[in-house]
Amino acid sequence: MGPPPRTVELFYDVLSPYSWLGFEVLCRYQKLWNVQLQLRPSFLGAILRDSGNLPPAEIPRRTQYMRSDLQRLQQLFQVPLRFPKDFPGIVRKGSLSAMRFLTAVDTEQPEMLKKVSRELWMRIWSRDEDITEPQSILAAAERAGLSAEDARALLEKISTPQVKNQLRETTEAACRYGAFGLPTTVAHVDGQTHMLFGSDRMELLAHLLGEKWMGPVPPAPNA
Repeated sequence: MGPPPRTVELFYDVLSPYSWLGFEVLCRYQKLWNVQLQLRPSFLGAILRDSGNLPPAEIPRRTQYMRSDLQRLQQLFQVPLRFPKDFPGIVRKGSLSAMRFLTAVDTEQPEMLKKVSRELWMRIWSRDEDITEPQSILAAAERAGLSAEDARALLEKISTPQVKNQLRETTEAACRYGAFGLPTTVAHVDGQTHMLFGSDRMELLAHLLGEKWMGPVPPAPNA
């Protein structure tokens, strides 16, 4: 038997396109690197407020940079990113309902969390569709493979204290690690905890794990 897997936590919000990039890379590498990947749906708005950070939509130069940056990154990472037409409007609407829904999925049907998360990213960052209205969230859940009945049942849970508290606790955990934005990756290696910010720290993560970095799209194991 080989060594036990190291735990890597990914704190993310579907409002963050860089979270999508980090998510896809870690999903591709989790078996190659022998890590136990823990997906941690969090609320970006609360993390920004807690840290005093500003969202990109409030910094025009940063928004302008993101447009070209994401266009380049979608080719490098092979993730179908498309910058939405009304980026400031999307930021104003926020992602609270979507992240509460993902929290409910994580609690009730954790095996579906990866697929539902990806579908919500696809809606907002690839097809320029809404993620705030109940019907939008249901459509994402069903497209990800949840039954209509299960999706509605999970949607009803987003206003419960259990789900609200769980999302709050996960977000506060990210803040305790020192998060000031998302994605935030936390690697637990040899009794030490390493917090990394952004989707461009995966090569450093590989170094900390003692693993090989083969780019954002590693070759298939049998290739």
